[in-house]
Amino acid sequence: MSARKAERRLPKDFLSIADWPRDAIDQVLARALELKDLRRRRVAVRSLEGCSILLYFAKPSLRTFVTFEVGVVELGGFPVYLPPGQVQIGEREPLEDAARNLSRWCHGIVARTYGHDVVQVLATHASVPVINALTDRLHPCQAMADALTILEHGDLRRDQVTYVGDGNNMCHSLINLAACLGMSLVVCTPPGYAPDPELVRIALERAAHSGAQIRFVADPREAVKAAAFLYTDVWASMGQESEAEARRRIFRPYQLNAELVALAPGARILHCLPAHRGEEITADVFESERSIVFDQAENRLHAQKAILELLIAR
Repeated sequence: MSARKAERRLPKDFLSIADWPRDAIDQVLARALELKDLRRRRVAVRSLEGCSILLYFAKPSLRTFVTFEVGVVELGGFPVYLPPGQVQIGEREPLEDAARNLSRWCHGIVARTYGHDVVQVLATHASVPVINALTDRLHPCQAMADALTILEHGDLRRDQVTYVGDGNNMCHSLINLAACLGMSLVVCTPPGYAPDPELVRIALERAAHSGAQIRFVADPREAVKAAAFLYTDVWASMGQESEAEARRRIFRPYQLNAELVALAPGARILHCLPAHRGEEITADVFESERSIVFDQAENRLHAQKAILELLIAR
């Protein structure tokens, strides 16, 4: 299937994995593997030749910003970084107007914001593709890189992935990914920190058709059993700093430490980074041979290049 043919069946944008059909996600993963191999062999790919891609990052970023900028350049495009303070989108002029202006100059928009409504408004009013590089609700590009990493180290549709921690944007995107691809996912969060019920409801409806097994288990010791992959994320995300101390107390039993991971012999360790050693994960687990967190980080580049190519290349 060519990128051009797939595009006709896709939404214009990539705001959530839940919006994409399974065959398109499979295509992204297959192309990401090809792009990874081509990069290793230093074979140039210029599928975004002549394209300017806007990078709007309202939140601080290491992996997301660098991998998108490098990815655009490696595909032959030109990245344009727009600092949030430069135009004060939504303050100096309506977000809707900014989207329509940017569409006249750029071939695509990559946006990393706080509120998910910001990328939704951009997507509604922009005439070019908008890619969600993270919002408080979802982190679909990371989940796509996670799928690529699991595919390389195991069986994407059979191996159990256990997520232990906060029911945050990362948890939401893993649930969407599992529901779409028919994965086996166990989610374990403290009481009061579960993922959004409406998102879960919709995902479970989709899981009934895809064959996904998505379970919610309260006890972390029970949740990790039979896991091939153990996944965690920070306990307090950006914007939740005032809750950090209370969350440390509440989330302590959900820490990925030697005692907990011993209940899942052989399971590989996943973390979307940055990691707070001594909080959601101990240093010995993070640095262990079972950890593949930097494979995940590398795969952000390859997965995002495949997404960019599918949406924007002609």
